[in-house]
Amino acid sequence: MNIRSLTRGDGVVIGAAVLLFVASFLSFYSSDGAPDGLDMPSLWGSGPVLMSVVLAGLIGAALVVVGRGLPQAPKVAGLDLGQFGVAFTVFAAWSALGNVFDPASAANNFGGDSSDGPDAGTGLILALVATLLMAAAAVATPLVPALKGTLLPAPRPAAPQPYGGQPQGGYGYPGAQQPAGFGGQPQPGQPGQPYGGQPQQAQQPQPPAGDFSPFWFAVPVPRPLFPEDGSPTPIAELAPGTWYLAVEQRGPALVAQTQDGRRGVLQDTTGIQRG
Repeated sequence: MNIRSLTRGDGVVIGAAVLLFVASFLSFYSSDGAPDGLDMPSLWGSGPVLMSVVLAGLIGAALVVVGRGLPQAPKVAGLDLGQFGVAFTVFAAWSALGNVFDPASAANNFGGDSSDGPDAGTGLILALVATLLMAAAAVATPLVPALKGTLLPAPRPAAPQPYGGQPQGGYGYPGAQQPAGFGGQPQPGQPGQPYGGQPQQAQQPQPPAGDFSPFWFAVPVPRPLFPEDGSPTPIAELAPGTWYLAVEQRGPALVAQTQDGRRGVLQDTTGIQRG
């Protein structure tokens, strides 16, 4: 799970889940006429509220965060985990709203004035606030640009290497296996060559502007690789220190190929190192 793929909206969901967990230990009821020594039950003392508000909200928040953090989230009945999580958070908020309006449920209908029943306690009110905030963030994150920003700032890229230096190892690093058409210039001082090496061959004419030549590159920080069909779910994650092959350019994005032959679109190309 890549926590750097989490968004600010996911951070709101996580914060709301923490608030909901804290609220679950607070009082379910409040009553002005209750004796001073009476201990009101917490939300854990009510089975319906525990199942439909507390657990539903916490499960929904977990599904939203896990669905966002996995490179390719599994699907259940054709739906992503994140979509299930959004549904759970909305259900939890709806259930909390109903319990705040009628905390005693049908118990206060057995004779007497129904207005004499207990009111919603601190825990139930905070649970409503937490689930409403959670559901709003889960629904609005894909729609609001401010919530789609990354939750954790990207680490500063490593200092540039000396001239001619390249990280060793990794998929297709420029000093190793090169695909056809990627041969390097002969190096001076190689065995069988005179001092200073062979003179370089005349440079080939440069392709006209707009043509693209494949090249090796490395990313400064982990970055997701998205499907070429435009789907929002990443198919892989490019890792620093590994060289990948860029096979096509689409505007500011690159179509890259991974070690196992998968192709996808790298949308964020800032700071990449060309091989």
